[in-house]
Amino acid sequence: MNRIRLLPDHVANQIAAGEVVERPASVVKELVENALDAKATRITVEIQAGGRSLMRITDDGTGMSRDDALLSLERHATSKIQRAEDLGSIATMGFRGEALPSIASVSRFMLTTREREADSPEGTQILINGGKIAEVKAAGCATGTIVEVRQLFFNLPARRKFLRTEETESAHTQHYLTLAALAHPEVAFTFIKDGRVVHQLPAVKAGEVATGKLEALKERLRALLGGETRLLAVDAAGDLTVVNEASGESGGEASQSDAAISRSSMRVWGFIGAPGVARSTREDQHVFVNRRPVENRGLNHALTEGYHTSLMKGRYPLCCLFVEIDPALVDVNIHPAKREVKFHREFEVRRVVMNAVRQTLLAFHAQSATTAPRIASTAPPKPATVPRATEPALPRFELNRSLVNAPVPQQMEQGPPEMGFKREATPSQPGSQQDKPVEGSRPPSVAASTQQSTRDAQAAAGPVSAPVPLLQIPLRLVGVVGKLYVVLESDRGLVLLDQHAAHERILFEQMLERVEQGGQAPSQRLLLPETLELSIRDATFLRQQMEILTRLGVSLSEFGDRTFLLDALPPFVKVNDARKFALELVDELKAAGEDVNSARLGEHVVAKTVCRHAVKANDPLAGKELEKLVENLRGCAMPYTCPHGRPTLIEMGWRELERKFGRTQ
Repeated sequence: MNRIRLLPDHVANQIAAGEVVERPASVVKELVENALDAKATRITVEIQAGGRSLMRITDDGTGMSRDDALLSLERHATSKIQRAEDLGSIATMGFRGEALPSIASVSRFMLTTREREADSPEGTQILINGGKIAEVKAAGCATGTIVEVRQLFFNLPARRKFLRTEETESAHTQHYLTLAALAHPEVAFTFIKDGRVVHQLPAVKAGEVATGKLEALKERLRALLGGETRLLAVDAAGDLTVVNEASGESGGEASQSDAAISRSSMRVWGFIGAPGVARSTREDQHVFVNRRPVENRGLNHALTEGYHTSLMKGRYPLCCLFVEIDPALVDVNIHPAKREVKFHREFEVRRVVMNAVRQTLLAFHAQSATTAPRIASTAPPKPATVPRATEPALPRFELNRSLVNAPVPQQMEQGPPEMGFKREATPSQPGSQQDKPVEGSRPPSVAASTQQSTRDAQAAAGPVSAPVPLLQIPLRLVGVVGKLYVVLESDRGLVLLDQHAAHERILFEQMLERVEQGGQAPSQRLLLPETLELSIRDATFLRQQMEILTRLGVSLSEFGDRTFLLDALPPFVKVNDARKFALELVDELKAAGEDVNSARLGEHVVAKTVCRHAVKANDPLAGKELEKLVENLRGCAMPYTCPHGRPTLIEMGWRELERKFGRTQ
């Protein structure tokens, strides 16, 4: 007997099912993707017992004829690709041609379909048990396709026993449907679980305009995730380098010419969490590449880099981002279930995503400085009194130390407004007892300027109204508690400011501005220089960053092919082992990603500097100093977090205060 032999078709299908069908959610994913590729506008998913006993997917897509329905149950039968070259530019959700035969081989399967253009009202129904066709007959049905999958893994007990509880399997199915609904707001989705409607999402007209797509996505996010999460709109574009391999094969030095290199556009749009909105896991990070939900470490890293110094350690941003890229520059065929993708120019894709997130955050923060009024005085002024235009800088906040005497960075132009869903915290209906203002709490001039700034912000926001950033509204100084927390009042409620964190942010941005402008930080010579011997990769990386490190006060010089001489450090660095400090700095710069974020280089050193120079918890500050502190914070590009990601300001609205005191339910 020959040792090598062909496997029967049903065994081959079951092996393929082991790769494609992991759990009921995998079946729903494959069938919903087929419905989307069939241009369906309404998709209904019904499951029972977590998908073990029944999964029924109904769509109103193009449907299939009798011959196509029978052929779709054969292995590697698909309408998505025709030639091997098509694999290099895949624009559909499914293309392998393994989903239907694999699912049918491990379940009791029924397919009912009718072509959209068919003249006859008669459709086709196919019954399959464990991969064997039991019956093919004519059936009356609406245009589209209905797929019923019953008793999943009934013929594979070993696979069936590894399924989780009904609630767990239902949660996996619901999670995928959430992703599919976010990726396709123009499609109506209905999810029925054990006879009960869980989601019934109407279709949202998106259109081709960017603002229309954002509006449609916003409505779908509101329906799925609720309306309390504050989000910022992202819409940015970038270019990727494309090397023409055909011209490169033509031979010789001509392959390296400029004619062999072209540019391809890429767009990033969607929503990200506003400052202060973060989670302890990455579960709320939804990233789509050409409408396909994907898992990619590079994109997750780029998202974190965009939020750098705006998140605490161990916290992760939430997002719903769409990356639109040339299908030829992304490989979606590296994973059997198509969960992971690989980019041809991953480094450039990461940079575009990181810059899109970073610029969105900077544009939001810039609103705080463009039209922000000055802080109100502690004592309520007279109605006709206007705050002074200028005040002399107090000694503590002159910031004339040798390392941090750079001017405040120039602000960006006002960018896209916050497009969150959280209602503004406003008092209850006028006239109620709890809504009577405290005597002298807000002068008329401050209230008038607040209303005007709010109207200006809403006018700039366009058709979508958004809450005004905290530092864009007037703040009245009340006092200091615990020699650390500054108590402020706004027309929206109570505001607490951490004076140490706020001063850290001010010094941090001023010192970074000095470094980026080419300023030279002081350095102190070591008594005995240290030698650093690195690997070839680390040596190449460090050689590229030596100029920036020198501006930070870390003096390094080449001492061989892979050896460097360390002879100076910044004076504030107090370490026993200078060599270990330099090696750790190199590791941190490598972790940031080479050239992903040039501002990231040296930020570790800068953060340590400002932490030592900033005011401390027990440093008493006078009223004028506190007012100057708030004004300097308004001038920062990222004023709501310190360099370590901790918040500088916390706001409690009137409604929250009234609820805590039991004045409202």
